[in-house]
Amino acid sequence: MSAFSIASPPITGLTAGAGPTASSAAELLKRGKIKETAQKFEASFLSVMMQSMFEGVKTPEPFGGGQGEEMFKSLLTDAMAKEVTKAGGIGVASTVQREMLKMQGLQEVAQ
Repeated sequence: MSAFSIASPPITGLTAGAGPTASSAAELLKRGKIKETAQKFEASFLSVMMQSMFEGVKTPEPFGGGQGEEMFKSLLTDAMAKEVTKAGGIGVASTVQREMLKMQGLQEVAQ
């Protein structure tokens, strides 16, 4: 066995013969950044939605009130929004990603 026979993991998201494929490492990098940006956008959108949802919720006295509670709610909604997006989200990221790919002249890769 030679030193060059190390197996590399397959690249996911690309299919042979089933549609357009990424032709270069630069294109793969661009696609990855577009996906990451779309997911960050969805997380931000969900965070704003959740903040307005929790706006009227008040915590009973010994554990609530003040600036600390408001800051915590903001951090909590940000964390919940990121987890929802990581788990598949509500579909905003995929739509934004598709539109960003179109704007870059790239086609969506079938998965």
